[in-house]
Amino acid sequence: MTPLHPGDQIDHYRVEGVAARSGMASIFRGTDLNNGRPVAIKVPHPEMERDPVFSGRFQREHEIGRQLDHPGVTKVMPDSAGDHGYMVMEWAEGRPLRDLLRGQRKIERERATRITLRILETLEYVHSQGIVHRDLKPENIIIGAEDRIKLIDFGIAAKEGARRLTLGKLTDAIGTPDYISPEQANGKSGDVRSDLYAAGVILYEMLTGKVPFTGRNASQVMNDRLLNNPIPPCELDPEISPQLQEIVYRALERDPARRYARAREFAWDLAHQDQVGVADRLELRDWKWHRTPWPLRALRYAALILIPAVVFALLFYVARHV
Repeated sequence: MTPLHPGDQIDHYRVEGVAARSGMASIFRGTDLNNGRPVAIKVPHPEMERDPVFSGRFQREHEIGRQLDHPGVTKVMPDSAGDHGYMVMEWAEGRPLRDLLRGQRKIERERATRITLRILETLEYVHSQGIVHRDLKPENIIIGAEDRIKLIDFGIAAKEGARRLTLGKLTDAIGTPDYISPEQANGKSGDVRSDLYAAGVILYEMLTGKVPFTGRNASQVMNDRLLNNPIPPCELDPEISPQLQEIVYRALERDPARRYARAREFAWDLAHQDQVGVADRLELRDWKWHRTPWPLRALRYAALILIPAVVFALLFYVARHV
């Protein structure tokens, strides 16, 4: 598609200026000349238009955007011609949750709860339409006035039961591994519970200012997620209640069968924290051990083995010299 400039017109949409650029596409602010409303016009970079993987993502995002109709989802205009190299969406006022986190590090508990509840309300609708977002992260959540939210970027979303993804395709598609569920890290495509896992990671990050699993590269982050337990939120902020911490742990269960099954279940607990039972979790007791670097763990094991030998030697020494 020919590069766009302010003043250009596509059908009945006028380009006003560039709003954002990424490695794959540019977002232009535009105006719907039929009603004067602001719109966002998404146009892939020319080199990406020739990429069949990106083209498939772009077309999928267009189709899903036209299907979904909810205040928490950026609506794709019905006359938007996704197969003609551009997509027109409603303009979402606000800023990405990532910008909010970058500026404040962590978010006050009541506000973090409110934002999460609105994310879950939107996910409940999206999931009811048979769609799994699969790329839920702060960059894809727009925070507007009064903390209203918009989910954006359904480029790798899928119908439930979509085919399995390889690890290479997964990391290429999602980019950052911080919000990938354990089952996705194992190469499965994921289902609604994978989105809820990501929502749990986002809640953890809003409450503590940190993501629960870290590493120097994607593989290390995924291994940390599969092998270790996160630092308990209460350790990072003692004012987080045991009930709120329990909700985070239920969302971050490594086994999907133990995780929240529906967004409305997650939301109910958040809205009724005083009624949430707190489990006696092994994760709360052994997280330091599992997060200790393996050389130190090896030394601890060696020390445990040597203790009986040292005790025996001391007893032997005392017996010989009494």
